[in-house]
Amino acid sequence: MSLFFVKKGSETPSGLTVRTLSSCYFMSDNFKKSVPKICTSPIETILCLDHKQSMYCQLLTGLLQRDHVVSISSIFGSVLARSIKFLQDHWNELCSNIRTGCLSDWITDPGCRNAVSSILTRPNPELADTIEHIYGNESWEGIIKKLWPKAKYINSVITGTMSQYISLLDFYGGGIPLVSPSCYGSSESTFGINLNPLSNPYDISYTFLPNMAYFDQWSSEMTNANGNVEPVDFANVKLGQFYEVVVTTFTDLYRYRVGDVLNLSNDEILLSIDMDKTSEADLLKAIGNAKRHLEPLGFVLMTFSSYAESSSIPGRYVLFWELKFKERNRCLKLDAKIMEQCCSIVEESLDFRYKSLREANKIAALELRVVKHGTFDAFMDFYVSKRAELRKL
Repeated sequence: MSLFFVKKGSETPSGLTVRTLSSCYFMSDNFKKSVPKICTSPIETILCLDHKQSMYCQLLTGLLQRDHVVSISSIFGSVLARSIKFLQDHWNELCSNIRTGCLSDWITDPGCRNAVSSILTRPNPELADTIEHIYGNESWEGIIKKLWPKAKYINSVITGTMSQYISLLDFYGGGIPLVSPSCYGSSESTFGINLNPLSNPYDISYTFLPNMAYFDQWSSEMTNANGNVEPVDFANVKLGQFYEVVVTTFTDLYRYRVGDVLNLSNDEILLSIDMDKTSEADLLKAIGNAKRHLEPLGFVLMTFSSYAESSSIPGRYVLFWELKFKERNRCLKLDAKIMEQCCSIVEESLDFRYKSLREANKIAALELRVVKHGTFDAFMDFYVSKRAELRKL
């Protein structure tokens, strides 16, 4: 079951249509021919530009074919997280469609209706009862494994900023291995491969393939005698430095700046107020320690974000958490002392430099803001509605 989506293209001033690489691939003849053999989602549901109708129909056809699903995939981990939220909001309606054999009236896209109708051919109350029983459990822990019992792995990009979804997918996956895609590529070139796809999700790395393109690296620290920034050969990069990928390809790109910024030490600096340098890995570890304090109390951290608040003096780290209970019918009531303990755990888990700056009052106390359920989805929907290109959230 692969949850794929296309985006509407835009036009350049000269009239050329511009689309993302994934959208171009999904619209290609090769994909259209292969998708019936590898996906539960009919091609019409993937090509539907209304993402709500597309998501609903892809999940419905995945449920109808649950006994044939051997893997769950999407391009990014955030899509799988959103699909779980979508299931939570629409499971009653999905079960009703399966029980009656009729698709909901609000699915108006002709391609979606025709494609789903070819699979939803009759009422299936037995399947509806089974799925309804699974959905009706107090906790949704392991829901993916319960709904698709033959699934062997979950395949999605879970590196970089997407690593924040690892624990959430672990919780919903019920022990199904998380695998990051085998290939790291873009429309400009294929960059590298994941040599160890079954490694710990937090330890995933990609090995570059210099025979796919000629790679230079562009760094603001690489300057010549005249003070101009110059690219450095791939063979001369240094661990711990940041580089932007520059490619020269067989398709006439010459020293093209791709835009991806890589760190050879996998230690990207995410937050900084003073002399502190808190990496993404450090923050994930700290939040993971705080999550372990919340889990016995029945809380699930759905997703989070962070930023360095520097408008006040001294500045501080600010975390945004979206929480819910494992038990679906419990209302979220937060204890101020518990949240204060979480702040303390996060701060205590950060490195010596951060803690020394806190003691010197050069960094103010960390602030934890718990947002309403659905805030991150609403935030993303807002920017999608504005046709913003979301590379990172």
